[in-house]
Amino acid sequence: MSQTNKKQALGKGIRALLNTIDEELKVTGEANSPSNVPPAVSGQSAGSIVRIPVEQIEVNPKQPRRDFDETALKELSESIKLHDIIQPITVIKLGPTQYQLISGERRLRASKLAGLKDIPAYIRTADDQQLLEMALLENLQRENLNAIEVALSYKRLMDECELTQEQVADRMKKERSTVTNYLRLLRLPPDVQKAVRDGQISMGHARAIIGLEHIDQQLYVFRETLEKGLSVRQVEQLVKNMLQGEKGGAVAQNTTALVKLPPAYKRIEDNMASHFSTKVKLERKKNGKGAVVIEFYSDSDLERIMEKMNL
Repeated sequence: MSQTNKKQALGKGIRALLNTIDEELKVTGEANSPSNVPPAVSGQSAGSIVRIPVEQIEVNPKQPRRDFDETALKELSESIKLHDIIQPITVIKLGPTQYQLISGERRLRASKLAGLKDIPAYIRTADDQQLLEMALLENLQRENLNAIEVALSYKRLMDECELTQEQVADRMKKERSTVTNYLRLLRLPPDVQKAVRDGQISMGHARAIIGLEHIDQQLYVFRETLEKGLSVRQVEQLVKNMLQGEKGGAVAQNTTALVKLPPAYKRIEDNMASHFSTKVKLERKKNGKGAVVIEFYSDSDLERIMEKMNL
């Protein structure tokens, strides 16, 4: 065979191979293409996976998650642009062209950022309570939830799904004590809860602070933790010292003949405690005399109180 004939034969072989590859890619692409997933139709049965227009999906109003990292959402949207949605969202059907999200709000938000017109969804049938429970349980499976989000989800499972702590622990495969420790965080002042949620202090710090009964004391330790960058162990020791001092004060108070404060005086005591952000004790004897005791826990705390008094 001449050199020219060999080149022509080789060229035909390559073209035939490329044609075969193109054909295979075309078939494979059609089979795996997002558009090959059947579109949502009015008669679609529950339990199937279909592509649903994003404008037909409303967010579950009982979705426990409220905070979404914008950077992470943008990263996910870029991935979706390349690979589409890998894990379908879960919805419940409300009408012929109306769906409510059960789980996957982060994927839904990222899909909208990516400019997708429709996304794959798994359709489920559930009543209102099941809807909430599924959303809460699905939300709790996330690894990046902060302790307050976890606590709020546990609380909602108990309050709105009528579950006990034992049942919540069983569903989450956790010890009951773990659930209890999370729930106790919700007794902390809002400022402390927000700090836990925002990552300013850890759950360990919060668990130590909750050991104090009075809000003013909790806020004091919280401020000290932020201002001085206290470790969990240091906070635990500070709380321990305060509790020991409180026991000594309680013994002394028992030896004083005081009467129970009338409601009007109790409000004054509470208002002063709120104003000075520390524990205030208003004492009133039967003859109308009394005293006001404003506690401080360090020299810097005393200076702060004096500034409040303009002294």
